[in-house]
Amino acid sequence: MKNKDQGKSLPFCLSRGFNVQIFYAEEPVSDYIRAAVSTVVSIHDEEPTGDILVFLTGQDDIDAAIQLLTEDSDGRKKGLIVLPLYSGLPRADQDLVFSPTPRGKRKVVISTNIAETSLTLEVTDIENLVVAPISKASARQRAGRAGRVRPGKCYRLYTEEYFMNEMSADGIPEMQRSNLVSTVIQLKALGIDNILGFDWPASPSPEALIRALEVLYSLGVIDDDAKLTSPAGFQVAEIPLDPMVSKMILASNDYGCSEEVITIAAVLSVQSIWFSARGVQKELDEAKLRFAAAEGDHVTFLNVHKGFIQSSKSSNWCHKNHVNYHAMVNILNIYSFGFSSFQSACGLDIHLVSLQKKVDEIRQQLRRIAQRLGIALKSCEGDMQAFSHNGLYKTIRSSQEVYIHPSSVLFRLVQISDTMLRVNPKWVIFHSIVSTDRQYMRNVMSIDPSWLTEVAPQFYQQQQINPRPL
Repeated sequence: MKNKDQGKSLPFCLSRGFNVQIFYAEEPVSDYIRAAVSTVVSIHDEEPTGDILVFLTGQDDIDAAIQLLTEDSDGRKKGLIVLPLYSGLPRADQDLVFSPTPRGKRKVVISTNIAETSLTLEVTDIENLVVAPISKASARQRAGRAGRVRPGKCYRLYTEEYFMNEMSADGIPEMQRSNLVSTVIQLKALGIDNILGFDWPASPSPEALIRALEVLYSLGVIDDDAKLTSPAGFQVAEIPLDPMVSKMILASNDYGCSEEVITIAAVLSVQSIWFSARGVQKELDEAKLRFAAAEGDHVTFLNVHKGFIQSSKSSNWCHKNHVNYHAMVNILNIYSFGFSSFQSACGLDIHLVSLQKKVDEIRQQLRRIAQRLGIALKSCEGDMQAFSHNGLYKTIRSSQEVYIHPSSVLFRLVQISDTMLRVNPKWVIFHSIVSTDRQYMRNVMSIDPSWLTEVAPQFYQQQQINPRPL
């Protein structure tokens, strides 16, 4: 290819592809997971030999689709090899996707592409991971995968009219759909104080920038003039971790629980420590109960980490307990990195102090830094019986309805004395929110409401409610 102005040759790459037929839904679908499963079954019934690639939005949707596809009550799904593909999947299971398909079988790969189908948004006081429509560019890229080695077909679960008239041409730039807290503190560390006037490659919204500044201010990382505080602000900026996690570890040194908190921070840095596979949900739930703590997921993570260390980091132990071995090894690496980052890179005098692994002692020490586990503390108060039916909670600041995610140990059965009871604590904090048909809280821990005014008096005050006379 020639540049007409300069007459120089420029390198270029030809993309080889076969014809791909595009099919659209006649009407909008109300349940895209069931529609995807139905489409897979129809393809299996009507189309000749060929594997199927399905795109869904996340692990939860993938697990739900696999469950529907493995329910073969009418015999229509015979011959299907259903395989998940997402980033948190163990390497051995990911490799199965690329193995040859046995003769007489059809492989169905159900995959996710988080970068294309999920979006981080600011919803009132909650950072939210919500499902968002893909762009035309992404849709064309996905369709092209059906024509890599031979002619293929692409089934889109939306109407052609929606694709032509309503779908955006390109995806939202990363800068406009990401949490800006880490970006803002790095700019501050570089001496760029005018964040709102900075020449961004793709300008984020002023609201997102202001929210990032509010978070950093609440952490004590910036002062009233939006400048880095000393020493905390500069220490957090030096550490290559999420600022909330960095401040959490800094605070743990003061409260004498740095070993536990660095472990929790490492676990929160991986997608999941649990290994799930087809047909073993009951066994997975039972494994979680072996480590479950009534306090919630964070103390449960400590129990799993303790068991892994006591097993001499055994992969067999992980397999037996449905724990992701590669995730646990990664956690140990992150743990070492997190500690060394404070000790050497930042020159901080942090000592690993344990709470002797007693759950009650852990809870008492972690209470003072509960806010830092999720930054702005979100919780609820109300009739215990009302919550025990459907697990509904409301956030304090915005009264947004949220639910405990099914992956949380607080969603499962918790052993109390000699009986198994379903427990929904009155007050909880959470690390993140995932939105599907509902708002789900991930990584949840129960708290006492008095802790809120103790750790964050600038945000929360106790208010006496006077009952109305009858």
